[in-house]
Amino acid sequence: MDSFTSFFDSSRTRWSYDALKNFHQISPVVQNHLKQVYFTLCCAVVASAVGAYLHVLWNIGGLLTALASIGSYVWLMSTPPFEEQKRVTLLMVSALFQGAYIGPLIDLAIQVEPSLIFTAFVGTSLAFACFSAAALVAKRREYLYLGGMLSSGLSLLMWLHFASSIFGGSIALFKFELYFGLLVFVGYVIVDTQEIIERAHFGDLDYVKHAMTLFTDLAAIFVRILVIMLKNSVEKNEKKNKRRE
Repeated sequence: MDSFTSFFDSSRTRWSYDALKNFHQISPVVQNHLKQVYFTLCCAVVASAVGAYLHVLWNIGGLLTALASIGSYVWLMSTPPFEEQKRVTLLMVSALFQGAYIGPLIDLAIQVEPSLIFTAFVGTSLAFACFSAAALVAKRREYLYLGGMLSSGLSLLMWLHFASSIFGGSIALFKFELYFGLLVFVGYVIVDTQEIIERAHFGDLDYVKHAMTLFTDLAAIFVRILVIMLKNSVEKNEKKNKRRE
C-alpha cells in the first residue's frame, strides 16, 4: 500500500506541462517504437469493437471466441518476429475474437443503458492515458519493482475466483475482486509501459508483442469499469423502483 501511495505522491510533483514534454531519457529509436506500439494498439481496439458489434448482430460471443482469441495469441507468440504482417494479422484476429467474447457484456449494457458503453470507454481511455503517461515521464525502471506486487495480486485474484467458483462467493467478495482487479491492471499499465521502454532500449523492438501486452491491460480495465458502472446503474434503478412502489 505504501508503494501505491508513494506513486501518487511522486506524481503530484511530476505532473506539469514541462514534465509532459520531458522525454530526454527516451531515445528517438524508442520513441518511434512507442509510436508503432500505440498505433497498433489503437488498431487492435478498433478490431475489438468490431468483434463486439458482430456479437450484437449475430450473437457469436462465448466460449468458442474466447478459445479462438487465446489460440490466435499463442499462434502470434510462436510466430517469428520477421513475419511482421502475419503477426499483425494475428493480433487483429485475437482482438476481434476477444471483442466478441466480451460482446455479451456489451449487449447487456445496451439493454440497461447504452450510454454506459461510451462512458466506460472514455473512463478506460483516460485511466490508460494518465498512467501510461506517468510511466513515460518517470525515471527509467522507477516502477518496475511494482511488478512483483502486481503478480502476487493477480495470483490472489485467480485463487479467489477459483475458490468462489467451487464454494460459492458473496457480494462482498465479488466487489473486492472487481475493484482490486481494476487496481491491479491499472498498475500493470505502468509496469508494462516501463518494461516496454526498457526492452526497447536493449533492442527488443517487437511492437506487435508490446501492443498485445497493453491491449490485454486495456481490455481488462474496460471490462471492470463497465461491470462497475452496470452494477451501480442497476442498483440505482432498483432504488428508484422501490421508491415508486
